[in-house]
Amino acid sequence: MYRILIQVSLAALALVCGPPSYAQNYPGRTVTIIAPVAAGASSDIMARILADKLRKQWGQTVIVENRPGAGLNIGAEVVAKAPHDGYTLLFTPQGPLVANKSLYAKLNYDPDALAPVSVVVKVPLVLVVNPKVPAHTVDELIDYAKAHPGKLNYASSGGGSTPHLTAELLGSKAGISLVHVPYKSNPPAVNDLMGGQVHLMFLTLGQVLPHIRTGKLRALAIVSDQRNALLPNSPTMSETLPGFSVAPWWGMAAPANTPTAITTKVAADVAAALKQPDVVKWMEDQGGFEAVGSTPADMARFMTQERKLWGDLIRAIGATAD
Repeated sequence: MYRILIQVSLAALALVCGPPSYAQNYPGRTVTIIAPVAAGASSDIMARILADKLRKQWGQTVIVENRPGAGLNIGAEVVAKAPHDGYTLLFTPQGPLVANKSLYAKLNYDPDALAPVSVVVKVPLVLVVNPKVPAHTVDELIDYAKAHPGKLNYASSGGGSTPHLTAELLGSKAGISLVHVPYKSNPPAVNDLMGGQVHLMFLTLGQVLPHIRTGKLRALAIVSDQRNALLPNSPTMSETLPGFSVAPWWGMAAPANTPTAITTKVAADVAAALKQPDVVKWMEDQGGFEAVGSTPADMARFMTQERKLWGDLIRAIGATAD
């Protein structure tokens, strides 16, 4: 009986003292970062850059595993259902973390089963139009849309995507009617935009900056709180429509109940990686990505704001990705 009591006491002590000691030794083996996008996508490249930097910081193997499909939900599900030990992380655009819960009637995972780690970067958006569209400013675009209701269409990379929701936000704030033309991905949408089959689109600056510079597309505004040095003459959307400031972002998440000591460590090491000169240059070359490197607590607060912004809009317009 005495021996049994000792064993029980030791087990209880291990439960109490285990997590801090465990976290201090993290990582002790290979860490897998799930990227819910296809290999070669910008966020996949960013995930691989981070994996390389973390590998050097930790002295452990860090691999990136692509799990694309279903609006980023396949990869998100893998992480949401993984052990909460910090060895499976998610690096993703914001959809699975803030919008997909409102967009999909049914998901195979609970987005709340993903714990915030860090908002890594924000990606500047730009509103571009085909040069034949008779508008050189956002005001002119709005006036034209009001005078010709239902005539202007916009492209997106699919229902529920950032280009789709941002265009709907424009319609809501400006009181105009725009026709949605969804595509399966951005490249064919951009080709048709340049060809004149569609009139306008919200895209990340890095995707279309060369086309803007050659005159194949016309930039009307940057979707940000401040102007972008790469397009210094382009105003912000909020200069015409106060409060219109959104940005796609990519973040790191972990399974819920991952020890706070681990998520805090990962966030701090990601923030350190973002400050390294080669990472800074890569982000600048992509069209002025904004490094964030937030704490888990800051990300949690930010996600609450984002879920309300996009959830309210999705419900108001009846958007669905199913």
